Amino acid sequence: MSVRSAAPGVLHDDAVAVLSSWRAPDAGQERLRRDFLRHLAEHPAAGMWRECAAGHLTASTAVLDASRTRVLLTLHAKVKAWLQLGGHCEPGDATLSGAALREATEESGIAGLRLLPEPVQLDRHAVRCHPRGSLHLDVQYVAIAPEGARHAVSDESDDLAWFPVDDLPASADDAVHRLVARAVAASG
Repeated sequence: MSVRSAAPGVLHDDAVAVLSSWRAPDAGQERLRRDFLRHLAEHPAAGMWRECAAGHLTASTAVLDASRTRVLLTLHAKVKAWLQLGGHCEPGDATLSGAALREATEESGIAGLRLLPEPVQLDRHAVRCHPRGSLHLDVQYVAIAPEGARHAVSDESDDLAWFPVDDLPASADDAVHRLVARAVAASG
């Protein structure tokens, strides 16, 4: 298994610190928090990277407009469903929040996103990014777009669109609905 070379310990240590101090909003989120920390303890060198077949942490962001009444979602090119912005950690990432902001900026084309400092939700889901199957252990943040922000579709998306926070598209799953509800509450 190859491991990313650029200071993997720094990002790992940040993830442990973030998850150790984060107050889960309910019992289910607390179980995920503990599971994510156990994963990091069991995979200290590789648990942040997609090469880790057991799973790996990812960072995503619910991007709200300045009025906090709309959320920017991507029609994911591989999944073919409307999702929040986000993805894998990369060698230059020093923090989970930095990875979340980088991914949101890259995938939205919006400069000047303001990331809220704490995650709002954790989500674990199966993915096809590893040949034998893997899990994304997703740490989910909220970002506020500047007034009048214009987005641009990236290569990772089939489309990108603003949706009212109370009227998400049919292909948005329950995890996206929960994330958007928690994003609105946290951004209040």
